[in-house]
Amino acid sequence: MTAVTRFKGAYCIDRYEASLVYVSDEARVWPHNDLIDGRERELRAVSVAGRRPQGYISGKQAQAVCAASGKRLCAIDEWATACRGPQRTKYPYGNTRKPNVCNDRFKVLDNHPVPRLFKQHSAPGDDPVLMWHPKFMNDRRLLLMDHTTAPTGSFEGCVNDYGVYDMVGNLHEWVADADGTFMGGFFMDTYQNGEGCEYRTIGHGFDYHDYSTGFRCCKDASWGDAQGAS
Repeated sequence: MTAVTRFKGAYCIDRYEASLVYVSDEARVWPHNDLIDGRERELRAVSVAGRRPQGYISGKQAQAVCAASGKRLCAIDEWATACRGPQRTKYPYGNTRKPNVCNDRFKVLDNHPVPRLFKQHSAPGDDPVLMWHPKFMNDRRLLLMDHTTAPTGSFEGCVNDYGVYDMVGNLHEWVADADGTFMGGFFMDTYQNGEGCEYRTIGHGFDYHDYSTGFRCCKDASWGDAQGAS
């Protein structure tokens, strides 16, 4: 984690989007493309470089696995403050959106995994509207396709001066809002619901999940953390 200072007080935030390990054996990594429904108590969140982040997770589930690691989901203002960095920029790397810096589509929303998978596996005559049903959008094959998530930290320029990676793109990130909010966009889009660090989706409940939803954790800072020792 890294410490972030602000007027309301310091806090710590994970440098990388979360992946999951078993509570009983942290060497066992939960597959990034598996749903955790019914298995929540077996797992906890970790922040590790070079690992595909956990998708298919709801805000409620993310809250639970953060708590299992002694952390919590970030408040909306904590998340946004960390994303903008000490320079308070619109994107982690600056105020102007740039191609190929973060894991997102710049101008053309191409290679979308949902239509590609539906085309490959649907039966003749299947209604295309079915591809946007939650059941299909939780198909674990979606995050096995190319042009989807990247290992955490692999987009080296998608970082701010706090040293926090991938806050824009890769996966949506749940924050602590019981009504349901996720931030930052994902690999398909970082501008349709707000620009970069201002990107916010509020159209789903806290118990919703699909292939695009991920998270990272925060925690309250101790005095040492506030001095940059997190």
